[in-house]
Amino acid sequence: MPRHRDTADLTRKADRGAVERHRLRINGIVQGVGFRPFVYRLARDLGLTGFVYNDQDGVLIEIEGLSAQLAQFAARIRSEAPPAARIVTVSSDAIPQTGDTDFLIRVSEHSARSGTLISPDLAVCRDCLDELFDPADRRYRYPFVNCTNCGPRFTIVRSIPYDRPLTSMAVFPMCPECAREYHDPGDRRFHAQPNACPRCGPRLILRDRDGLVDSDDVCRAAVALLKEGRIGAVRGLGGFHLAVDASNEQAVLTLRQRKGRAEKPLAMMAPDVATIRKYCHVSEREEALLQHRTRPIVLLSIRELGILAPSVAPGQNYLGFMLPYTPLYHLLLKGHFDALVMTSGNWSEEPIAIGNDEAVERLGNIADFFVLHDREILQRCDDSIVRVADGEARVIRRARSYVPEPVFLPTPLRRRVLACGGELKNTVALGRGTELFLSQHIGDLDNPAAYGFFEHCIRQLQDILEITPDLIACDLHPDYLSTKWALRQAGVPVVRVQHHHAHLVSAMAENGVVDRTLGIILDGTGYGLDGNIWGGEVLVGDALGFERLAWLRPVAMPGGEAAIKEPWRMALSWLYATYGPRLTDLRLPMLEAVGRDRVAVVIKMIDQSINSPMTTSCGRLFDAVAAMLLLSMAINYEAQAAIALEMAAGELSPEPYPIESLKDSSGEIDVRPLIERIVSDIESSRDTAEISARFHRSLAEYFVAAACRASEDYGIRRVALSGGVFQNRIFFEYTAARLRESGLEVLTHRTVPTNDGGLALGQAVIADARHAEKRSADNLGGQL
Repeated sequence: MPRHRDTADLTRKADRGAVERHRLRINGIVQGVGFRPFVYRLARDLGLTGFVYNDQDGVLIEIEGLSAQLAQFAARIRSEAPPAARIVTVSSDAIPQTGDTDFLIRVSEHSARSGTLISPDLAVCRDCLDELFDPADRRYRYPFVNCTNCGPRFTIVRSIPYDRPLTSMAVFPMCPECAREYHDPGDRRFHAQPNACPRCGPRLILRDRDGLVDSDDVCRAAVALLKEGRIGAVRGLGGFHLAVDASNEQAVLTLRQRKGRAEKPLAMMAPDVATIRKYCHVSEREEALLQHRTRPIVLLSIRELGILAPSVAPGQNYLGFMLPYTPLYHLLLKGHFDALVMTSGNWSEEPIAIGNDEAVERLGNIADFFVLHDREILQRCDDSIVRVADGEARVIRRARSYVPEPVFLPTPLRRRVLACGGELKNTVALGRGTELFLSQHIGDLDNPAAYGFFEHCIRQLQDILEITPDLIACDLHPDYLSTKWALRQAGVPVVRVQHHHAHLVSAMAENGVVDRTLGIILDGTGYGLDGNIWGGEVLVGDALGFERLAWLRPVAMPGGEAAIKEPWRMALSWLYATYGPRLTDLRLPMLEAVGRDRVAVVIKMIDQSINSPMTTSCGRLFDAVAAMLLLSMAINYEAQAAIALEMAAGELSPEPYPIESLKDSSGEIDVRPLIERIVSDIESSRDTAEISARFHRSLAEYFVAAACRASEDYGIRRVALSGGVFQNRIFFEYTAARLRESGLEVLTHRTVPTNDGGLALGQAVIADARHAEKRSADNLGGQL
């Protein structure tokens, strides 16, 4: 029972100055996570009076009582906050007493000024799952069960503050029983905005290609269809999944053929960690990630495929598994399947489908049946992907249940900045003060549907966060669609940011660093200051600028974009750069596979600079070595060749090649001696796994040596690692370890992707710093 104050006793103590009233302003992720009910119960427990409500800035509390209890209240606000809450700031001011006799939750207020944070979606909690599978409970097998501690948040929000009328639940009036729960401070569903039950809430709908299907239990009917080998399109939390029995090889192959996804690994969902352990090695850290309320896809080392279809992840050493995070997914899996393939509901690289009609139209040639529902998804959000590398969890794709939690910057932004990201793995970002909001994963903008999603995301983020940018950041590349969009925005200053500079500052900002830092920035493509394609860079810099200290020796990309899709072209380029015309004398099986005619054409293209731009790309070097080893001659998805090279190395840890030139790592990094070693080993029929493993370590040594040389020259003992190449766990872990052995501090990405998904963070920080410097210079007559 709540404890009420004895007013006569308070009056006596007030005469002695023992009663105070405070106004607390709490900012952070404090809406949609049960914060107001928590405050209510805490205040009543301590015998305090006043009120709490949500507004645009977070949560506002006025609290009155004895000073000792107020001190306890303030301490417990932080120490006992709901698990999904994230308190960023708490301010407290003494205000006049009002003599309140109770503590209330007031109706939320909406103002023109926005400062609150929105909760990401939360996986269904244990209490709700108990109800879901309890035949005696009124929510038995109800696929939309939720409470204050779980359920949809960001994906159903239309605007803030987070209250039911401003979500897609507004069209579902609560029945008397749900309303009673919602208004009962002692109930777990007190002020749970998505609260519903079978009488008043959303419902499932089953249809096939011919139309609606009458079913008393849609979940059971869907399970039966999946067991028959059918492909289902299932409407989830942030969009549709394409689901199929992961043990049915023919069904998986059919899904691949219909979806246009020939070889790229497919994500799976299993009912529990014990089941996943049958197929993968799962460390304590990985288990914690799987069970975290974010429920990401976690990349795990394969133990054995067992009954799983071989085509779920051909040629991979890792499987991507996640646990169910909605009641619907628990109903589909529990007691029925070891695993379901649960891949994004889209064709090839298009954005995930979210609407019922949209899904039927876009996925009608892929899915045999559809599990639909009538709760609208307002924010498209794919599954997040995480892996453990170098002892820490690292986000590869940041989307559902991570967005829209912000990245907190070490210094406040001076302007409200919109950063447009890159061309591949695009995300955008909006920044204000110390908060930088990265969007969910958007995808590759060369896809028209993804470009439409890009524009939609920018509008939606601005609307939800109520941030109107007064500065735009974009990539330096003139042909990126994100850059072209930025340059069309009339009346807003635009700052163009070099790609690898943005990677460097992204890693710095995530780690709270502002001082000049060395960076090893390695990826596939980035537009350089000299107009060439960079991607194998050692930099030094901060938000205001950078210097390029070392880079891979430039080689030609014969065929331009074709060299990305056909790695054998890059292999020929590196071989020609190393051996010249003598490359035709090499005893390499790859040369036989390519054929003399194509070899001659490529050599001519390089010699005459015909559609053969120069590149320092580290990603293209990985492609070249993969082709030399006949691991990948053509690719069906981004980084496929580099992934094949990593998979070939396995867990081998041989010594790197003993190349003398590793000691000379200033300026151009010439890896032709490394190519010669690899060719020699191929001609000697050395094991492919050993060659691959030695390549990874040897290449890392080049960059470690370059960083150590730069550290001595500049007196900087800190190195940031960023760029898509560092998604390669073998290369990343070895590089980081060798830098630390050399006495250098290593900055790495954890909550922001190291690939181009983290680019917008660096762009925003750089644009703000450079624009502020330009304004200062203008104010001083250009004297800075």
